[in-house]
This record gives sequence, C-alpha cells and structure tokens, in this order.
Amino acid sequence: MLPWIQLDTAKIPGGGELRLKQRGTEFSIMLGTNELMNSRLSGSEEALATLAFERIATHKRPHILIGGLGMGFTLRAALAVLPQDAKVTVAELVPAVVDWARGPMAEIYAGSLDDPRVAIHVGDVGTLIAKSKGQFDAILLDVDNGPDGLTREANDGLYSHDGLRKSKSALTRGGMLGVWSQGPDQHFTRRLKDCGYGVEEIPVRAGRTGRGKKHVIWMAKNGPLAQKG
Repeated sequence: MLPWIQLDTAKIPGGGELRLKQRGTEFSIMLGTNELMNSRLSGSEEALATLAFERIATHKRPHILIGGLGMGFTLRAALAVLPQDAKVTVAELVPAVVDWARGPMAEIYAGSLDDPRVAIHVGDVGTLIAKSKGQFDAILLDVDNGPDGLTREANDGLYSHDGLRKSKSALTRGGMLGVWSQGPDQHFTRRLKDCGYGVEEIPVRAGRTGRGKKHVIWMAKNGPLAQKG
C-alpha cells in the first residue's frame, strides 16, 4: 500500500492546523487525528446540495451560500443542479484551502471555481451570515464534523440559538438551512425547532453508492414544513 505524503499545512485563524495529505490519487484533510474529509467519500456532502435544491427548486435566480470549501463536493453538486442564472457564494476561512483547490487538488475540483456562477469569499461564514438579510435561498454548512465547533471554538456560535436566528434572518422566505454532521444530535434538532425552523433530519451514507458510514443532514426551512398527505 502506498504511504501517505503530507503536502502542506495551514493555520486556522483562532488556533489549530490543517494538514493536506495524499496517497496515490487519494487526498485527505486532517485536523489533528480527525479526518475532516477524504476524496473517496463524497456522497453525503453532495447530498447536502441536492437535498437543499429539491426544496428550493421553485425559487427564481437562487442564491446559495456554502460554508466551507473543503474538497468542493457540495459546490460541484450544487452547480450540477442549479440553473444558469443562480449564484453560489462559497465562504472559506482558510486561504490555503482555496490554494489547494487550485493547486494539488485541481483535478478533483474540475474547474468548478471558474464557473461564472461562483464567488469565493475568504473569511468567516458566520460573519457573512450576520450581515446578510434575506439574501440566501439556501445556507449549507459543512465547516465542522457536526453542529459544534470542532475546527475552532468560534464556530460554536453558528449552531447556537443566536447563530441559528441569524441564519434564519439571512434566508429568503421558504429558504433552507442545511447542516452536515457525522452523526445525530437531538439537542441541535431541538434548537432548530426552538428558532422556528421546519426541521427534517435525514440520514445519508458517506459513499456515493449508498455504502459507508451513516451521516446526518438537517434540512431546516425558514417557515413551516408542508403537511404530508
């Protein structure tokens, strides 16, 4: 088996360090002993985009905010389903991650950063959300391994009652807040409901073929869910 090679490191504002590793054609981004993402497993990150689009498909000229560039799985999945008049803003806190996307991992990104619908915002997604009012049809957060500040403690605010209310204010009517997680969190589900979202908690597999670990995606609507039946 080929050994892992460390290609680069990057400091996270506020503390911590990311490590980009490669083994053959496989890439991994690590935070300490935690693997934040792997190029072989993209199914649930892609589902974050497709599940959101299914719920805002009637919105005209949709504007999507993606928190966390990662390996671009959510971005590429969004571009595949969004109309040509859509706009996608990607907020990435660590500048080196954008450099990795245009450098060693360029083949994985397949030119998605150059799509005219895409704008890259290098900065904190929470700050961007806080100053946006009724701007986004969907906010998709994949900046941690779940609704807590794993990559940095400051991210905890995204998942607090205050942070969830700010996201709600930044959404259009009927807009969706999507949050990716490596597992369930009943306390986070309750906070979403407390803030007035219509909440779906959806299990998804890590792999594209329906295999791998079971992850969780919350789809939280700015408004009540439609009644079934």
